[in-house]
Amino acid sequence: MEIISRRKRMSSLARKLRREQNRTIGFVPTMGALHEGHLSLIHEARAMCDIVVVSIFVNPAQFGPSEDFSAYPRDLTRDSALLAEYNVDYVFAPTVEEIYPPGFSTYVSVEGLSRELEGAARPGHFRGVTTAVSILLNTIKPDFVFFGQKDAQQAAVIRQMMRDLAFAAEMVVVPIVRDESGLARSSRNSYLSSEERQAAAVLHRALSQARAAYDGGEHNASRLVELVRATIEKEPLARIDYVSANDPDTLEKLDKIDERPGLISLAVYIGKTRLIDNVVLGKMKKQDAAGA
Repeated sequence: MEIISRRKRMSSLARKLRREQNRTIGFVPTMGALHEGHLSLIHEARAMCDIVVVSIFVNPAQFGPSEDFSAYPRDLTRDSALLAEYNVDYVFAPTVEEIYPPGFSTYVSVEGLSRELEGAARPGHFRGVTTAVSILLNTIKPDFVFFGQKDAQQAAVIRQMMRDLAFAAEMVVVPIVRDESGLARSSRNSYLSSEERQAAAVLHRALSQARAAYDGGEHNASRLVELVRATIEKEPLARIDYVSANDPDTLEKLDKIDERPGLISLAVYIGKTRLIDNVVLGKMKKQDAAGA
């Protein structure tokens, strides 16, 4: 496994692999602090592609002024050792200056989708995400790029960006990985105390109750949202940021979840740690070439 820090080196190597060796490239973008959720993406990429590239880049452009950029966990040595165990071929670990060199002034913004949910709660977040991802995609030019369903809105925003800007890669969205309690795997789970981790199980419990109600015939989106809220509000350590029912692709707010699927998503503070989670109710439609 080779660890690469320079964009020029990564780009030339990827070009050689594609053109001279005719090998398919799977790309998994991460911010490091790897966990089982990331590893599920890598496993999928390994199964589908000849070459697997994982990026590790803590992107300052997607953090707000009061967010945890400086405190975000970083351990390239530990992450690299883990990636080697999973037979990753290349780790792209650029510096901030390599992605955003002096004088950098061009940003990618997806209108509409970026303003909802996480976009409303974290202004500028998706502008930073789509800018960094577009740079990484242009550098590596993979055949497939892998994202997790836990960040459902991020997947929708990047899918739209890839369509609009004609990126050739195909997006693959991999299901959420959860621990024994149902808590979705996240790098931010490391911030939770043992008591808070137990309390955080309420997120999945609430979403599971919404799924059970939907399967039992409740298709009114507002009632499903209220069911989720009521369950979470019973947990003393939880503070709700939002709970919402939206179309999984367009993020349009839904009144009913029937002919088309619905994304029930939430953001909840457990203590000082903000966690997100979601469940899709109904059958997802097949996406186009830039979809999942």
